[in-house]
Amino acid sequence: MANKFYITTPIYYVNASPHIGHSYTNIAADILARFMRQRLGRENVWFLTGTDEHGQKIQKAADEANLSPQEFVDKVVVQFKYLWEKLNISYDDFIRTTEFRHILTVTRVLEILKNKKPTPDIYEAKYEGWYCIPCETFWPKTQIEEKLCPDCKRPIEEISETNYFFRLSNYQGWLIEYIEANPGFVQPANRRHEVLSFLKLNRLTDLCISRPKERLSWGIPLPFSPQHVTYVWFDALINYISAVGTFDKDGKYISGWWGKDTQVVHLIGKDILRHHAVYWPIMLHALNIEFPKDMTIFAHGWWMMGQDKMSKSRGNAVAPLDMADKFGIDTYRYFLLRDVPFGLDGNFSEESIIKRFNSDLANDLGNLVYRSLTMVEKYFQGKIPQEGVLNEQGKRIKASIQALSTEPDLALNIGFNFSLGLEKIWNLIAMANKYVEETKPWNLVKEAKTTELEAFIRLLVDVIKAVADAIYAFMPDTAKSIKEQFGDQEIKKGSPLFPRIDTKPKN
Repeated sequence: MANKFYITTPIYYVNASPHIGHSYTNIAADILARFMRQRLGRENVWFLTGTDEHGQKIQKAADEANLSPQEFVDKVVVQFKYLWEKLNISYDDFIRTTEFRHILTVTRVLEILKNKKPTPDIYEAKYEGWYCIPCETFWPKTQIEEKLCPDCKRPIEEISETNYFFRLSNYQGWLIEYIEANPGFVQPANRRHEVLSFLKLNRLTDLCISRPKERLSWGIPLPFSPQHVTYVWFDALINYISAVGTFDKDGKYISGWWGKDTQVVHLIGKDILRHHAVYWPIMLHALNIEFPKDMTIFAHGWWMMGQDKMSKSRGNAVAPLDMADKFGIDTYRYFLLRDVPFGLDGNFSEESIIKRFNSDLANDLGNLVYRSLTMVEKYFQGKIPQEGVLNEQGKRIKASIQALSTEPDLALNIGFNFSLGLEKIWNLIAMANKYVEETKPWNLVKEAKTTELEAFIRLLVDVIKAVADAIYAFMPDTAKSIKEQFGDQEIKKGSPLFPRIDTKPKN
């Protein structure tokens, strides 16, 4: 394991309010950040999120709102920060692409690539072709059908203008070799296959990295051509290094969070895979920035409503705060990462949340916690008993407690399999609930088997404390509540954690 852990989310485009897709990525990143802080220490983990604030869509949205672009982005950024606070997102840094530190780094990157010897990686040329405003993407004629964007299927326009280009094509062979030599670089495996297939079946065209100011004024000016601004995607990707380092006078990148001893994870949605798995590594390589030994781009799936991707443009987006307010923050966090293996698409519905709530949280975890508190209160006056001799079933549970400290590590840190990590935790909860039903502690009381009862109750307390530690990254408030109720020597019984939601129709 690396000594340091640096995790990033995409920087979210602020032309509209945040939705469930944004919260899904940030909750996943928060879980990994909390998880790694437990293992490496808080000082060795850095969690970056932020906002992408330049480009044509922002300028258009600002015009429609009768605001300047800066006024518009300032208003929307507040919504993102408020959402992350409400969802208990423990980020260490929030970067905005309108900040001076980012603008300075983007400018430096452009200068380094433009002045590269013997052949500059940025050059000027005329662009003639098709452009999608919503995607802010140029498309070659060969990929166009019926004058529609290949990605979003909305109308595109034909343009002709002088721009600056980044020599992506020079690095295609290198990138194929790098991805093949580093199987963990793009995950999950189907996304790695997707990127490699694209690279092997298509010839990379050089990336247009500028827009004329006469067409788009809202962006970072090119230092060598003030009449152009930087293409939003080239600008945005640089945030991952502008937030944690700088370039020295010789163009060498210096950072305490980007080195051989750091594990770097970029969490993204699958719709922006190509930008991150093609543009981004080539940009780093062209800048002579050494890759961390352990670097991963993980592209997760989408949340669907029926057969459609959830999005504001389709009118089927669900507000994360509405769900968190209705079901609780930890319930929302738990559902998103438990219901679907990370990397696959999932279908979202309130019915699915309620099912998980009543089954996993109320019946399983909540029931185990409350019945255990009640037994400690009833049989031992709130004092937690000492450990005792366990029967064979109890010994198996004790072994599962010890295994719990390593099993979620494998699921989360190696495979990003949040669902599997939670399943392992819930397996222990199920074992403990079964232990109660089969042991029948009320009979131990009747038979005055005090020693057996003490060992039984203490094992349940040990299970619950281990579960609290294991679920902390996923459900921090719930873990805190459990720990407050189960002290070192005595309990402090509170209300049930997850009262069942009544799903019966009312008369």
